[in-house]
Amino acid sequence: MACVIGQTLGHYRVESKLGEGGMGVVYKARDTRLDRPVALKVLPPEKVADSDRKRRFVQEARAASALNHPNIITIYDISEESGVYFIAMEYVCGSTLEQLAAGHGLPLKDAMKYAAEITDALAKAHSAGIVHRDLKPANIMITEDGRVKVMDFGLAKLVEPAAPGEAAQAATLDAGLRTQAGVVLGTAAYMSPEQAEGKKVDARSDIFSFGLVLYEMLSGERAFRGETWISTLTAILHQEPRPLRQVNTGTPPEVEQIVERCLRKDPARRFQNAADVKLALEDATSAAAKKEETPSIAVLPFANLSADKENEYFSDGLAEEIINALTKVPGLRVIARTSAFAFRGKEHDLRAIGERLKVGTILEGSVRRAGNRIRVTAQLINVADESHLWSERYDREMTDVFAIQDEISQAIADALKVKLAAPRRRAENLEAYQAYLKGRYHLQHYTPASLAKAKESFEQALAHDPNYAPAYAGLAAHYYIPAALGIKAMAAVAPLAKSAAEKALAIDPTLAEAHSVLGLVAAAYEYNWKAAEREFQTAIAVEPVPPYVRFRYALYFLVPWRRFEEAIEQCHRALETDPLFMGAHFVLAFTLHVARQYDRAIEHAARSLEIDPNFWLVHLAIGMAQLQKGLLQESIASFEKTLQLAPWYSVAAGLLAAAHGRAGNRAQPDQTVREARERNPEGYFSPMCPALYHAYLGEADPMFDCLEAALADREPYLPRMTADPLLDPFRSDPRYRALLRRMNLE
Repeated sequence: MACVIGQTLGHYRVESKLGEGGMGVVYKARDTRLDRPVALKVLPPEKVADSDRKRRFVQEARAASALNHPNIITIYDISEESGVYFIAMEYVCGSTLEQLAAGHGLPLKDAMKYAAEITDALAKAHSAGIVHRDLKPANIMITEDGRVKVMDFGLAKLVEPAAPGEAAQAATLDAGLRTQAGVVLGTAAYMSPEQAEGKKVDARSDIFSFGLVLYEMLSGERAFRGETWISTLTAILHQEPRPLRQVNTGTPPEVEQIVERCLRKDPARRFQNAADVKLALEDATSAAAKKEETPSIAVLPFANLSADKENEYFSDGLAEEIINALTKVPGLRVIARTSAFAFRGKEHDLRAIGERLKVGTILEGSVRRAGNRIRVTAQLINVADESHLWSERYDREMTDVFAIQDEISQAIADALKVKLAAPRRRAENLEAYQAYLKGRYHLQHYTPASLAKAKESFEQALAHDPNYAPAYAGLAAHYYIPAALGIKAMAAVAPLAKSAAEKALAIDPTLAEAHSVLGLVAAAYEYNWKAAEREFQTAIAVEPVPPYVRFRYALYFLVPWRRFEEAIEQCHRALETDPLFMGAHFVLAFTLHVARQYDRAIEHAARSLEIDPNFWLVHLAIGMAQLQKGLLQESIASFEKTLQLAPWYSVAAGLLAAAHGRAGNRAQPDQTVREARERNPEGYFSPMCPALYHAYLGEADPMFDCLEAALADREPYLPRMTADPLLDPFRSDPRYRALLRRMNLE
């Protein structure tokens, strides 16, 4: 259209161009009668001949002018001058959400404030029978003083109120449809599924679009993105967005649930009105604010300054015991050992650590031991400004080590202004305690050599104190872990694990570690699923729940029963207190894989490898998802990396052989399986190795033979065959059903 800057339309003098969209050009102008700035939306003259466009343009003004709300742009006037149609509206100084959130998202506090105001505006419009139909970040202004202004009802449709006696049908707001069904309007990336299909829409369509806007505010990314508008609409119709907490790990679960509910494909399963969305946001905001106010701490591994580097286990043990003591403090959020200890021996900015672990305070310290004397220094640091809240030095005899731990824990609690709970019962025997700490230290490394050292240490602890329950629990975990890692046959170690766990619980019935091991044995060895669930529920009943208990429950109980959403939630809860815990990251990726969400599994696994690129189980999970997607060369590389890091894990060799076979490498599969038989230092070869290979190649008879052998071994992977996509082609085979019956999984 011809430039109108400097001209006068009616009593509005046009000053400058502000922007341009599908419905017209927007100018800044001055109302010469009232001497105030206004925004003019002008329908280009070449569009006037389009009667439908002109009708919608006029409808925008009539619809929006009926709304009087502080979060909606005010319409002043609609007029025509020499064939030019224009709307005069409130002029707003500020930025659009699109400009503010692009690429990085918004702080949670700001996003929640804006979201509440947007839903308030939508509730007002919906109550007046108006559906926006083009809600997107570019149509939402944030004023200079931080208020939301929803604008551009250019695609809004008026919905006539239901006639008397039709209240029961009022939920379908299409009785007075003013826009022809079948016409796809709006911006592709922010459409609801029903709008994308050209179907009739109602207020619930705006709720879907609002979910997309909130997703982008929190993540800085669009929930659905395609290279073309067709591929974008296809994604909206048939795909699920990447979970918010994978994009922004700081997203509270309550907020993620609101977004997920807004984005349900079926309108009947979304929030049914904007007022309900606002109430949910207010509840989530209140919960998030309460969580932010909760004192939080990460205890970093204490530096070992002793001449003897073997004393590192003692330094770790001291920090771990302080963590254990602090987890008993009501109202204090304590980061678990696995995540806190990820920063061992590395130079890190304390603010970066605080941001990574989402804590307000950090405890760091050092231990120097000489003979029977020990010096412990500890300092509590405020992450925000790196100021010292408290520091102390302790010079003690080794016999006072428990007192040192209690003193440090109490001092931290005082500094954080919380009340420290009564200290838990500890071993009376110092030698037993030190041997136990050494066992825990070695247990965390998950290698055949370290597991052997852990067993030796736990046995030494029990030799010093036969009634030391944590040492029995540690021994129970030691017996089970080699079977879980494919080092030994489950049938050979499960009775030993069960016996040790029962001895621990006979002394201390509250030990979550021991209950979780009994749950593992009941599930993977005894196939007693009621007992397994009872033990796992007991283990997670007392706060704080150790993160490894949650991932065991998810992997060994929930996944075999295909309760994928619950398993995913257990992983998320584990990662809330232990965000760097690789075991939980593996189980989450594996669960996404067996839930047939391969892209999400690959994406999560890849992101978690940024934390620890040498955690072999995550390489296994990403390879499995790649294999199912047909990314054969990528899966081969992932399985080869798995075997490089864990050469004993023959299950990975079976998957590698399958990938080679599907890729046409004819000689390689047999060689891969043969090498796996020779590789394990303990001599155990899992029957699941050839079983998975034959399954992938569709060879039913040898596969079922191998599964029978796996059943005899009580191979811990076997119960997960209920979920593994590799077994999908065989689920109608009577032999498959027979296996399920024998595992009590039918």
